[in-house]
Amino acid sequence: MAVTIATAANALKILFLEALRNQLNVNTNPLYNEIAQSTRNVVGKEVRKMAPYGLNGGFGAGTEDGELPASGGNQYIQFISTLKNLYGTIEISDKSIKASASNAGAFVQLLNDELKMLLKSSQFNLSRMLFTDGTGKLTTCAVNTTTNVLTVDSVQYLMEGMTIDILNSSGQPISGGAGLRILGVDRAQNKIRVSASVTTANTDFITVQNSYDLELTGLGAIFKTTGNLYGVDRSQHYWMIPHIKDSVGSISDVKIQSVIDYLEDIMGSKVNCLVASPGVRRAYQAYLERTKRNVNTLELKGGFSAIAYVDKPLIKDRFVNAGEMIALDTKQFTIHHMGDWEWLEEDGRILTKVPKHPIWTATLVRYAELICDHPGGQGKLTGITEDTVAQ
Repeated sequence: MAVTIATAANALKILFLEALRNQLNVNTNPLYNEIAQSTRNVVGKEVRKMAPYGLNGGFGAGTEDGELPASGGNQYIQFISTLKNLYGTIEISDKSIKASASNAGAFVQLLNDELKMLLKSSQFNLSRMLFTDGTGKLTTCAVNTTTNVLTVDSVQYLMEGMTIDILNSSGQPISGGAGLRILGVDRAQNKIRVSASVTTANTDFITVQNSYDLELTGLGAIFKTTGNLYGVDRSQHYWMIPHIKDSVGSISDVKIQSVIDYLEDIMGSKVNCLVASPGVRRAYQAYLERTKRNVNTLELKGGFSAIAYVDKPLIKDRFVNAGEMIALDTKQFTIHHMGDWEWLEEDGRILTKVPKHPIWTATLVRYAELICDHPGGQGKLTGITEDTVAQ
């Protein structure tokens, strides 16, 4: 059977879509797997959710024949957040399609190779968004003058191949700073090589292309202690502020348990997941070895594994800030969405031609937002002394 644009589109929809969904929904990140997904509370383009807090006020003691306690209903506040538009795009040249037109197997392999790279990019960025603050800021630039080798504050969120924008402090692209490609990452020197020379100030910052202030509301936003979250002012609602234990130093079970106890005893959470930077996870392994205890592991959904802290998984994630461990009640988190991943269609077509170019493109899309019902029920330890063994 000859390969045509129509058969290619059918292959994307019938042969590949379900596999892509499974890989994105199950194999992206172990923390992602711990979070429920739901279409509930989606109203138009927003998530609108009533979050309960505090206690019912209708309890009290009294005399044998006195007045009964006045009723005091549950307290709720409405969270409002915009659904985020998550896109992943592939491109296939017309020449490639024609070259494999008489060989269905070769064309399937062509699509498979393109989709593997789309999957890798999507999983990287979805994982990163879980831990960042929704602004899309990846790093801040140093002063760089007319060069394509840029010194930056950190390369933690950067990877070769990413298409980025460099924005000024007002959120506008600097001269020549839109749509640059990262060609190389020097992780030892905190430098990147990009596709064109630019001049940057130390107030300029980098985002993924066209993504500034448009990403998922991740843990970076949830763990802020001031300002608004989901339209709620933290200064008026203290229960919105997570518990943060600073300057921890050397890690130990007692220090971890102190945060868990506070969250469970004071905030009513049930911590069921710990997430740490790689250096902190190694430091905890070293602590277990020093105290002559076995390092027990847990097998998690999606083929991931974790160290066991009592009965809780301690997950390592490259996107957790150095020196930090996060304690979460993941039952308080939901990814609200309009539906699963789908191919974006234009007049019923999945593959569309790029104007003035011999290229066909297809875009995977999902409209979703991450909401934490009880931000104050989450905790974090910072300033942990990391294990410095070379990776």
